Amino acid sequence: MSIREKDIFDYEFEEDTRTVRVNTLGSIYGASVEDYPEVMARVVDILQEVPNASSVILSESRDYEYSEEQVRLLKEIADAIQEISNKGLLSTNIRNDKCGQLYSEQLPEVQNIVLNNLKQDPVGAYVELKRKKRHLRQEQDETYPQQSRCRKYFVQDVLNPVMKILENTQIIKKASDYITGHHIGDREVYREFFHPLVRPNFMLTKYMSLPPERGEEVERYSRGEVEVSIYNVPEKTRPVYHVNPPEFNLPEEKYNLLDAARRFMASHEPESGEFAEPDRMREVFESIGRDMLRDIANQMGIQLSKDEIESIGEILNRYTSGLGVLELLLADPKIQDVYINSPIGGSPIYIAHEHYGECETNLIPTKDEAESWATQFRIQSGRPLDEANPVLDTETEVKGGRARVAVIQENLSPEGLAFAFRRHRSRAWTLPLFVSNGTINAIGAGLLSFIVDGNRSVLFAGTRGAGKTSILSASMLEIMKNHRIVTVEDTLELPVPQMKDLGYNVERMKSRSVITQVENEMTADNAIRTSLRMGDSALVIGEVRSDEAQALYEAMRVGAVANFVGGTIHGEDAYSVFDRVVNDLGVPTTSFKATDIVVSVNKIKSPDGLETYRRVTGITEVRKEWREDPLEENAFVDLMRYDSSKDELVPTDELLNGESLILNRIAENVREWKNDWEAVWQNIKMREEMKKTLADKAEEYDRPELLEAETVVKANQKFHLLSNRVYEEYGSQEPERILNRWNEWLDQQV
Repeated sequence: MSIREKDIFDYEFEEDTRTVRVNTLGSIYGASVEDYPEVMARVVDILQEVPNASSVILSESRDYEYSEEQVRLLKEIADAIQEISNKGLLSTNIRNDKCGQLYSEQLPEVQNIVLNNLKQDPVGAYVELKRKKRHLRQEQDETYPQQSRCRKYFVQDVLNPVMKILENTQIIKKASDYITGHHIGDREVYREFFHPLVRPNFMLTKYMSLPPERGEEVERYSRGEVEVSIYNVPEKTRPVYHVNPPEFNLPEEKYNLLDAARRFMASHEPESGEFAEPDRMREVFESIGRDMLRDIANQMGIQLSKDEIESIGEILNRYTSGLGVLELLLADPKIQDVYINSPIGGSPIYIAHEHYGECETNLIPTKDEAESWATQFRIQSGRPLDEANPVLDTETEVKGGRARVAVIQENLSPEGLAFAFRRHRSRAWTLPLFVSNGTINAIGAGLLSFIVDGNRSVLFAGTRGAGKTSILSASMLEIMKNHRIVTVEDTLELPVPQMKDLGYNVERMKSRSVITQVENEMTADNAIRTSLRMGDSALVIGEVRSDEAQALYEAMRVGAVANFVGGTIHGEDAYSVFDRVVNDLGVPTTSFKATDIVVSVNKIKSPDGLETYRRVTGITEVRKEWREDPLEENAFVDLMRYDSSKDELVPTDELLNGESLILNRIAENVREWKNDWEAVWQNIKMREEMKKTLADKAEEYDRPELLEAETVVKANQKFHLLSNRVYEEYGSQEPERILNRWNEWLDQQV
């Protein structure tokens, strides 16, 4: 690293990144090339001294980084000045005796334009030269024809070659539409070309503050103090997700306050135990941070209200004990995935949005930040991330969201760290929520509720990101509270903590990841076998993808069938699930008969391919009278099938006519339903009506909490209690009476 000093700003050049960092803190000028001519001139001077620089950072309370493309515009101006000087175009030696007087009058002005004005206002300098050329051509002197010839020589020998050099620079080419009528000194033209990435000193992520060029805002929404805009950009199929959190819009004094607080907090080195308990660590940092902010603010003479202390404290905590900008993304309920590609810093963070598909963001992480994230995930999970273990599979939770985390590093990723986050709601999904957003319709939700309540074995199949785990999570809330539940997962994605808060009897087991293969963790197949010793319980498997498949089918065949068994698996439909279970995972063909229902969840694309929707595309029962191939032997019977023209599930004739063997088996275990398909169908319809009513009332009264787990679980339990009460009073389950009483209860809740 070499250091140079100038009268205006000091700077240092980082040779490994080819970055010039200019210290503008305390300068009488601002930290903006586009706004301040003195800053632009200084940067051009620096680029003459450091010709191989690829980026420039103006460092104040925030870092303003100009990319290689933007730096190239100024580098060309520096090169143009050098070329003009090398060619001697401004030398006094080119004048001759007859034109000496004119040259001595005109040349100093051109020298000043090129050597001074050009650095700080290239477009203005070019306009000055153009106007001077026009002025010299217009002047005619009949009395002294020699003067006219000298003006012509001056234009040909000086102005034309200088202007030709400038016209070859990109900044003059880009500004061609602004030349006519340009007011010298107007900086608006530069604001079109220079858009620095902004990074406050207390954080590491670079931030693109301006919306994308020519971007059309198609949606804007807020999450507390965070504003989000979605832009469509011409000639691009990928929209831009532009996030504008409060930390990027603070006054200068608050940036200084945050930076001082962060430096103080950085002196506290968290122990591994603190990282392993992120909630506890965050509480400690929040308490310390608030007190420290008050003290520093008093020392700086800054008056802050209680609300301001809370707001700034939350920002400080986000960038000390938290995950920084990742928290902004993971807290957005409309984001489904977050991707950070290697090499870190080479591209923006990408996200998958529930309405707009894959988007690029206005956030660019740095290498230091990525290494910090990797350390946090490694410590929190207790799993290794090193040369021998280049993959880390874990989970994380922030305020407003949970996510499954996959981290890769060298040797698997040649260009270094990379991350993928599969976001889950911080609160449990429910079937009424899915009815509300169109993933499943009310009759499909009613049927699924009936199947889960009937203690069947169900596999939720779909492609990656289709929503398998979310539908499974919602289905778990249809289990009555008087049933114990045991879950087995390698990464903790199911909403077990919230279910415990709601009063469920749940035991969570964490198994070894099939990717990371941590030796001190139990394998998934052994965890499943252990679960059978945990008492009479419903069994839920986070994902079936390896040796645990055989253990799962053993469990389904030897006793777990008395309770609900559920799990997710990759597959597009029932047959692809069979193919994967038998041919890929090695489960004996006839063992697959232990599967009762396959729920298919898939992504549906719009005709233009730009939008994606998640839909339950089928509910299929697996019949048992087959030997080798269930497809050829008609063992797969759709109970509901997705109709693209209606964009919803529709019941098949087999369901409507009561020909489902699985549903009839459920009925056989209920005395009042045996051989009475009408009673079974009425029960399914009651469940449909309840899911639909919750969704409708949530929208009608603008009460989204009616779709959340707290209300849905109460509604499910109330349904069972009322069904029992009506049966005791009237000797049968009378659907109309049950629904009337249930609606009365719900109206009271609303």
